[in-house]
Amino acid sequence: MTNVIASVGALLFGMALMSTGNGLLGILLPLRLAQTDSGSMAVGMIMSGFFFGLVVGVYVGRHLIVRVGHIRAFTAFMAVLAASVLSHPFLLDGWFWFVLRIIQGICLAGLYMCTESWLNERSSHEQRGQVMSLYMITLYVGISLGQLLLNVPDPSGFALYALIAILISLAAVPVAAARIVPPALPEYVPFNLKKLHEISPLGIGGAAIAGVILGAFYGLAPFFTTRMGLDTAGTSQFMAYTILGGLLLQWPIGKLSDRYDRRKVIMLLGFAICAVALAIVGLSLWTTVGLLVTAPFLGGVMFTLYPLCISHTNDYIDATDLVPASAGLILAYGIGAAIGPLAAAGAMNVVGPLGLFGFIAVMGLITGLYASWRQRQRPAPPVEDQAPFQAVQRTTPVAAELDPRGEPTAETVVFPFRDKDGNEIGGEIDEK
Repeated sequence: MTNVIASVGALLFGMALMSTGNGLLGILLPLRLAQTDSGSMAVGMIMSGFFFGLVVGVYVGRHLIVRVGHIRAFTAFMAVLAASVLSHPFLLDGWFWFVLRIIQGICLAGLYMCTESWLNERSSHEQRGQVMSLYMITLYVGISLGQLLLNVPDPSGFALYALIAILISLAAVPVAAARIVPPALPEYVPFNLKKLHEISPLGIGGAAIAGVILGAFYGLAPFFTTRMGLDTAGTSQFMAYTILGGLLLQWPIGKLSDRYDRRKVIMLLGFAICAVALAIVGLSLWTTVGLLVTAPFLGGVMFTLYPLCISHTNDYIDATDLVPASAGLILAYGIGAAIGPLAAAGAMNVVGPLGLFGFIAVMGLITGLYASWRQRQRPAPPVEDQAPFQAVQRTTPVAAELDPRGEPTAETVVFPFRDKDGNEIGGEIDEK
């Protein structure tokens, strides 16, 4: 583990800074909108722009990286992201902020692709599982710390935006200073969504619903807590506890799915999301403490759904298809995440702030019922043949290269010896 940390520590430190800034921005914007009496639909539209940008950014980022290289692309994305963050205070307009959120999503997707490519370059096949786990922990802890930074005093209304831009800018330093050869961006052909649905209807359906749920939560939970009367400290604690719960409960739930039919675990997870969300609806009427106690359990069940869908899909595909299949699932998740804030905002517009968790409860119920129905459509693969659970990130398809369940990236290359006329006279084998 020491060798793994030494090899990728600078990259992970940079990602920790960037995810901390991104986490703070994600909670700051809904709160600032709530303070201006913006409606739930306006907040939902603005926050959905970020997830739309993430989807588009996978394609924009790849094109730019291939065209100008990792280092130039990384610098460009970082500069535009910092500038877009600092642009928010200058004009409080819904459409302007919507465009800024799209830009931020595109930039973050590009930065994720650059960093994940470098992580792949520095990781041997034997280290991939450890690197992926460290990467996931880094992002979760960074986002959680970002929620707590909301409590930094900001009498001017500009200091928190400046703090975010500082964190994002500093995130470039460890990457720029690391002695790393820019890697080649891995080639992949994403699975057609129709084909992926034929292979694993529950996998792609669950990934899309996970996007709807988490998009709604990230986009509107700070707006919900403000409308329910929580102060800044209470809102930041609720968000941080939920995200940390998502980190801590992934492995126990995931390992449980390795021992039983994974569809049953997804079914129970869907019903658990419904139950916890309904509990929050009830508790929010009575006590703030109840909300904070329930938050880790909410995060544990919400954040585990997508990795379980990846694992379930992986039970039906070859290891060589893991990366393109992951690309398709990330696309399904991104589409769902872009829809989630708008759909949940519509529910809040009808029934009030509690509509957010009422909406999440309905999505969890749909997941449980769909997983229950899928169990009757075909037999489950033998438990011993199931691919082991692996907690994964919902960032870009490049991160799937770190998944140890895929085929090793190492390959045998022959370097021929040639005489002065260019004729091949022998060769040697090098494993890389």
